[in-house]
Amino acid sequence: MVKKFADMLAAARAVVPTISVEDAKKLLGRDDVVFLDVRDGTELQATGKVKGAIHTQRGLLEGKADPDSPGHVKELTPEKTLITYCASGGRAALAGQTLKEMGYDKVFNLGKFQDWKDGGGETEA
Repeated sequence: MVKKFADMLAAARAVVPTISVEDAKKLLGRDDVVFLDVRDGTELQATGKVKGAIHTQRGLLEGKADPDSPGHVKELTPEKTLITYCASGGRAALAGQTLKEMGYDKVFNLGKFQDWKDGGGETEA
């Protein structure tokens, strides 16, 4: 069966709950929470990121999230709450679905980085 992008996105959104900017702002800075920017590096350079967020391009996520991978990012552990975001929310939903498939249970989709900025969320270069 051929999958369409819209179907894949709908499936991801069905398993990855969204989190509002206001609720996410309350979690910023906690040791048990990781904000994960899955945009391309050029996007991050142009607009900055959530303060303290970890950046990994969507295409490199699996290697960064797998503890047995040589590229593993030590801050990414299944015990933590992960909040994904990107430019439109689509990559963040797909990343969240992948993380859930990899054993990360506490994953939320913040959606658009611009919504974070517009909502007064802290950012950094």
